[in-house]
Amino acid sequence: MIRQSLLLGSLVVAFSVDAEPVRLLSLDWGSQQVITKALGRLLEQQGIEVEIVYASSQVQWYKLAQGEADVQVEVWQGSMGPKYDEMIAKGFIQQGTVHNVETREEWWYPDYVEALCPGLPNWEALKNCAHLFSYKDSERGVYYSGPWEKPDAAKIRALGLNYRVEVLEDGDAINRKLRDYIAKQKPLLIYNWTPNWVEAKYPGSFVEFPRYDEACELDPSWGVNSKYTWDCGNPRGAWLKTAISNQLRTKSACAFDIVSSFTLSSQHIATASLLIDNENQTLDQAADNWLNQFQHQHSDWIEHSSCLTR
Repeated sequence: MIRQSLLLGSLVVAFSVDAEPVRLLSLDWGSQQVITKALGRLLEQQGIEVEIVYASSQVQWYKLAQGEADVQVEVWQGSMGPKYDEMIAKGFIQQGTVHNVETREEWWYPDYVEALCPGLPNWEALKNCAHLFSYKDSERGVYYSGPWEKPDAAKIRALGLNYRVEVLEDGDAINRKLRDYIAKQKPLLIYNWTPNWVEAKYPGSFVEFPRYDEACELDPSWGVNSKYTWDCGNPRGAWLKTAISNQLRTKSACAFDIVSSFTLSSQHIATASLLIDNENQTLDQAADNWLNQFQHQHSDWIEHSSCLTR
């Protein structure tokens, strides 16, 4: 591998000339796209060639396992946890940093819905309110979700709910649905998550399903339905992590160290989401503004002996 050095004052930045680029996955929701773009710029400042790989959430595991991508900065436990753990257990990928974030991903409704469906946020209230969330020619309620890995159909079956899942194409489609229904004050059940910008702008609540337990995934006898698994909600206070490829450290020790120290907070996630999803900034604008807002943390992320030598 050919190495060159670029003299910057008293610092020498070492970078690879003919190495493969570090490939960052850009997926299908706003905060992940902004933070991925921002991370790419931090890596490029260290002379590391970066390639952004655009993919759906379902395809991310294949690309990471096959070395077609190296980093995914937002792995959410509620929608991706089981697959992430499986991939690590099989040695296909590695765990990156664990972010300083507690997350939740669940069915959500605007606050005006509680007056229409008494008993919410308790999930059992949904049994008497399916018609509120249905199309005109059906008594079956509709729950809008995104293209991410979630056990919603299994949950509906296990809890005996007269609902179906309608999958929207990406985070933008979820945001459009939210804005449209709330503007018209229409009853809405939709996938939402925290940290996110929605909670700051639109009052609402998560549906409170039976508390999650690992046994809910594995043991049908656990919970309110002895026949089926997933008679529970998603984890509360769940983790957020980074996934990395087995090749990243070999490609670039500097990149590996930056990614390993690139620890995010709830403020990082919510700010990224706000910039692109609510303020309608372009991806480039949002990434620039995000980096500017958190400029005081750049040194914590990028100053490593593997990147800079005197």
